[in-house]
Amino acid sequence: MTEHHLSYRESVLAYKVFGNGPELVFCFHGYGESAAAFLFLEKYSGNRFLFVALDLPFHGETKWNEGLTFTKEDLKKIVCEIIGRHNPIPDSQFPVSLLGFSLGGRIALGLYQSMPEKIKKMVLLAPDGLKVNFWYWLATQTWLGNKLFSATMKHPAWFFAMLKLFHKMKMVNASIFKFVRHYIGDREARSLLYKRWTALRRIRPLLPAIKRGINNSKTPTILLYGKHDRIILSSVGEKFSRSIEKHCSLRIIASGHQVLHEKHAADIVNALTHGET
Repeated sequence: MTEHHLSYRESVLAYKVFGNGPELVFCFHGYGESAAAFLFLEKYSGNRFLFVALDLPFHGETKWNEGLTFTKEDLKKIVCEIIGRHNPIPDSQFPVSLLGFSLGGRIALGLYQSMPEKIKKMVLLAPDGLKVNFWYWLATQTWLGNKLFSATMKHPAWFFAMLKLFHKMKMVNASIFKFVRHYIGDREARSLLYKRWTALRRIRPLLPAIKRGINNSKTPTILLYGKHDRIILSSVGEKFSRSIEKHCSLRIIASGHQVLHEKHAADIVNALTHGET
């Protein structure tokens, strides 16, 4: 494994490269994680893949100094420059496969939308982005909602009270209750939540366009969900896969939301080699 940095405008993007195979896989981690979350895959993938994993803005070692805005164009330029540095195929930038977990699934979908013809395969692990969450939309896509979001992260007492009430009334399940409490339990975590959500708000996958790209480019797309996941449900993936069944498959494994885990390495590697001999 080697660590690298890419200067982009006023920012410095951190990323890791590991594995020594001929096929390039670009990885996007989940919320609050970093590129290191993928490192275990090197041990299980033999000499098949070269992995490149990026620390997203306000995550890991990346220093994002472009304000609270990260666009699809930023994403595409950064990924293309990194691919140009590390592609094991001389004089060729593509094709590349995408591997994204949770938030990283939304980032992968946003990138695919920008260049579907250059993506060999997508493997999405419990991906965000296949369904619009009302609260996320309100907090990041509306002026008033974002102001309320900012104020709440500074003074969260009322929100905690509401969350406890909803949990008691069984309007919020235990998994989401614990998940939310974990990420807004202290001042620094709340500050990062605001920055991360707001900065990444423009990575909004347009599903009809993505599905057209999958059908037109015949891009193998594998959705991997946890059977016991109460954060992101497999039913969302089932709905997405309609009309792209020829190229999209859905698998459910014995896991909660944390599908990106070493104990699921075989399932992830199998997904990356789906349909190949």
